[in-house]
Amino acid sequence: MTPDSVLTIFQQALQVLLVMIMVVLIPALIIGLLVSMFQAATQINEMTLSFIPKLLVTLVTLLLAGPWLLRLLVDYTENLIHDIPFLIG
Repeated sequence: MTPDSVLTIFQQALQVLLVMIMVVLIPALIIGLLVSMFQAATQINEMTLSFIPKLLVTLVTLLLAGPWLLRLLVDYTENLIHDIPFLIG
């Protein structure tokens, strides 16, 4: 196993991880920004007003994108397992 192959595996793992995180975080960030603008416009400073919508959007995003995220992770793992003979020698 060469250092190049280790770096390639690590790079692919980071790419998969980044995609999985961004799919969940970007909708929550957008909703958080919208709620913050609403709070600034109306001068309502309620903590749960920003927490509950972000939580709901995150749950809905996980429900909708969950199967795709799981397939992405399983495909990466399957490719990694299939490449073991080529990586060893």
